[in-house]
Amino acid sequence: MPQIKGYEPGHHNHDPAITRGRLVKGGSWKRQRIIMLVPSADLIHAQVYLSHMNLMFPPNQGVFRMVVTGEEVGKAYSDAIEMILAHPDLGQWDHVLTVEHDNLPPPDGVLRLLARMEEHPEFHCIGGLYFTKGGTGVAQMWGDATDPQLNFRPQLPRAGELVEVVGTGMGFNLWRLSMFRELMANPAMPKPLFKTKASKEEGVGTQDLSLWAAARPLGYRAAIDCSVTVGHLDYNPVTKETFVW
Repeated sequence: MPQIKGYEPGHHNHDPAITRGRLVKGGSWKRQRIIMLVPSADLIHAQVYLSHMNLMFPPNQGVFRMVVTGEEVGKAYSDAIEMILAHPDLGQWDHVLTVEHDNLPPPDGVLRLLARMEEHPEFHCIGGLYFTKGGTGVAQMWGDATDPQLNFRPQLPRAGELVEVVGTGMGFNLWRLSMFRELMANPAMPKPLFKTKASKEEGVGTQDLSLWAAARPLGYRAAIDCSVTVGHLDYNPVTKETFVW
């Protein structure tokens, strides 16, 4: 006859060392409050919206979703970060997750980036792997970190690996909020933090790499987790056609 046990300690109690190691790796036992920051045009495509809604966050942790509309992307990021830091509550949170309005992150992407952050406290920002749009698109992995000369040459992805870079795109990045707090207080850091450049005086540059061009020499480091693969949605509002790069 089948026997019913009155007591069973459970799978996770059989080897406490393994269970503890798994929990430490994820870091969910401590505060991991995340501000999800999305700069957007007037509309977000339904496919992108669904991917954002499917994102998993650590259990019983604070999550604040923030959408910035009607601003140029560099100004949107700068204004949002300044507002967050000035807020008496949000300014003390732990992470900022930047997700752009045309990126399709995997459901467990946040959890995997958090685990990487726990493993690598030397990095201030870790992003998922996505590519610029078009048939000749390159990985948003900017700059050879082993070259002593500051550069933003697009690097080759390495499947499943964490790769240090000089700068990142913004499509799916987990940032330590402390980085922005320190940069705002540092007189050597140009303000605003994110600035799209297009003039004879400043040259031409995107807002993401303008930040890293100034932050990298100050000791701030970034990496791309090539195991967190992110789609980049290309949408034609005239034909209604979509393609994911």
